[in-house]
Amino acid sequence: MKSILSAKSFRILGLATLLLSGQACKDILDEKVISSIGNDYVNTPKGFEDAVRASYAPLRSFYGTQQGLTMTEYGTDLYATGADGGYKGFHFYDTQLNSFVDFLQNVWEELYRGINTCNSVIERAPTATVSDAVKKLRVAEAKFLRAHYYFILLQQWGGVDLRLTETLAPTKKTSRATEADVYKAILSDLESAAPDLDPKIRSADYGRATKAAAEHLLARVYLTKATSSAKAADDYAKAATYATNVINNYGFKLVSDFANVFAQGAGEISDEVIFAVQYTSDPLTNASTPPVANSGGNTGGNNLHLFFGMQYDVQAGMVRDIFYGRPFKRLRPTAYCLETVFKDRVNDSRYKKTFRDTWLSNNPGTYNTAFDNSKKTVTFKAGDTAIYIPGVEWTLAQRAAKPYQVLVPSAYNEALFPTLQKFFDPLRPDRTYEQGSRDYLAFRLAETYLILAEAQLKQGKTTEATTAINVVRRRAAWPGKETAMEITSAQMDMEMIYQERGRELLGEQTRWMDLKRWGNLVERVKLYNPQAAPNVRDIHNLRPIPQTQIDRTEKNADGSPGFAQNPGY
Repeated sequence: MKSILSAKSFRILGLATLLLSGQACKDILDEKVISSIGNDYVNTPKGFEDAVRASYAPLRSFYGTQQGLTMTEYGTDLYATGADGGYKGFHFYDTQLNSFVDFLQNVWEELYRGINTCNSVIERAPTATVSDAVKKLRVAEAKFLRAHYYFILLQQWGGVDLRLTETLAPTKKTSRATEADVYKAILSDLESAAPDLDPKIRSADYGRATKAAAEHLLARVYLTKATSSAKAADDYAKAATYATNVINNYGFKLVSDFANVFAQGAGEISDEVIFAVQYTSDPLTNASTPPVANSGGNTGGNNLHLFFGMQYDVQAGMVRDIFYGRPFKRLRPTAYCLETVFKDRVNDSRYKKTFRDTWLSNNPGTYNTAFDNSKKTVTFKAGDTAIYIPGVEWTLAQRAAKPYQVLVPSAYNEALFPTLQKFFDPLRPDRTYEQGSRDYLAFRLAETYLILAEAQLKQGKTTEATTAINVVRRRAAWPGKETAMEITSAQMDMEMIYQERGRELLGEQTRWMDLKRWGNLVERVKLYNPQAAPNVRDIHNLRPIPQTQIDRTEKNADGSPGFAQNPGY
């Protein structure tokens, strides 16, 4: 069921509480409320429910979108730039990454829009004409979402404007809270919300926040706080406790085959999924949030299917189709990702199940070869193998023996590379369609085990950490290789965590924030991402504050900006 962000709910975006957010207007002095909905609408039974539903909408400005992907996977140790697309400053860490980038402004404004809607729900609940039980549950949802939005803001920008009451009119008075204050607000929201959220892993209204989702997010927050300026001695212990709760108390279990974790349809609602951001095929629901001109892929829906594909569609025997997708070539895996993280392919099935390595001809005929110099021409019937990526070097003779083109690592480039297949969407209506209808799996149980393993390792509980990580590794094993996939306590260290999160969560909008959390963004980008190595510096552990935010804030008495830019931008 996808009711939380259905087309009906999206029509609520004219709601007064959304339009009154001073954080999101383009010109804070000229803002006009154009909605005919009265300001007291939220107090009515329908208005209160509509406001809660609208509180979920900003999740879709970050998860399953190019702008969210750009801010979380570009310029890491695992992904470098592909041949096409803009926003390459996030890959290169050069002057293109600045305070005027519209993706930064869009995400900032949408998250604050969501925060203000959550504030309105929380503040107006006492006078809303709904039952006490409904109030309690919906306020808990709003607190979960407010914490979630602030956690994204905190990880990307550091201390931000902390607004915990509803903004009812435009204002130029903003300020930057400390990291400690923002963490305090996030944890207060989550810890008060969790007991009041639905304890079932899938409520009747699927897509809403649950108690398990709040506890998973608490585990993430404490794990992240443990390496921040606000760190406390018990952060890792609390992260482990909440992760253990999620694992033990709700009946979640790993999907038996890693290949099915992202299977379209049933894979989106499985016993492994703790929290999913809802998408549908409805064109109104899938409208870009917010609309972005010339965005090169920010077209609405869960459109991650666009960004990881290689340029298969101009190769011999191939033409673009729905199944193989529309390849925007935005990200290609680094050599470190392929050769180190995914090195084990004998015991570990995740290389084969993560990357597409075979394309069958959908355009039969005889063609000249392009990237495979072992033969001059190739001839295909429909359904013949046209392209194969073995993942290792083959000799000229090995390639010549095959009737198709073989793409070997020495021939990889920004257009041709192993293609992440987690997000493909073959249910799109035609081959040019950019939007997607798949849910985005924001929290899943495999990550909960990895959080637990890291938190235990940091507490010196190496044996327990090894047990936790081996649960994930056994699931990833080829049949009969489960024992070979288990590691010993002697092998359990942070390098194992770095690599295991890469193998399990590749492309899932976590890596940049992981590197920042570990304190090794600069080190690992310099080691493993040659494109970004010349420019990446410590300042890149934070994003530039959007210039619109600085310009809209009242200046200090001495004329300096009232909202300080992050250092180095």
